[in-house]
Amino acid sequence: MDETTTIKEPATSTAEDDDHPILFLHGVSRQFRQGDATLDILRSAELAVWAGQSVALVAPSGAGKSTLLHIAGLLEHADAGEVYIDGVATSHMTDVERTRIRRADIGFVYQFHHLLPEFSALENVMLPQMIRGLGRNEASARAAELLSYLGLKGRLPHRPTEMSGGEQQRVAIARAVANAPRILLADEPTGNLDVRTSEHVFATLGHLVRATNLATIVATHNLDIAGQMDRRVTIRDGQVVEIT
Repeated sequence: MDETTTIKEPATSTAEDDDHPILFLHGVSRQFRQGDATLDILRSAELAVWAGQSVALVAPSGAGKSTLLHIAGLLEHADAGEVYIDGVATSHMTDVERTRIRRADIGFVYQFHHLLPEFSALENVMLPQMIRGLGRNEASARAAELLSYLGLKGRLPHRPTEMSGGEQQRVAIARAVANAPRILLADEPTGNLDVRTSEHVFATLGHLVRATNLATIVATHNLDIAGQMDRRVTIRDGQVVEIT
């Protein structure tokens, strides 16, 4: 990490000391039609995540991990139940209001980095800030700070094709947190990386989560990564179940 970074560690506290979770899925259900059959993906699922807490979502393919993340991130509507962001119900919000929350409060990291190939690492991290209204100079300074914190100080002018897979994914992480969200949702963020690179990227992500007090859910098949997180949950018969 860059020792000159201005990102600070949060004051020591436990997540449960807060009055309410930053993210709370209450009684969430989601069904899909497959021919004449109805598939119950989520059935009155419950999940609460507090600020500064990391949760590993470990479940087989098809169990509903991505569906849960999409609902938590307000990308998809639940058929029933409620998603609370910092205690505020979101199910009856307009699309504009939900989009505003996604831009301000939620960061997303996917298995594929989805960086814009024609832009540099610095520019990829600047763009979401400028879309939100930040000036170019301030966005550039913030992007450089984040990328340096993630060990990419020497890669700022490089385009995605000039970087390794691990470097590209770290740029994607920086982009996800560029607008200082309160929630980070990651769907198999190291799924396309080799074991050693995965561990490095996840360690970097862990440092960032602790430094910025993010409430974080990471869907992963990697049990070693899951074991390093504060909590582990799975989806069983449509329910979110804690793994002890």
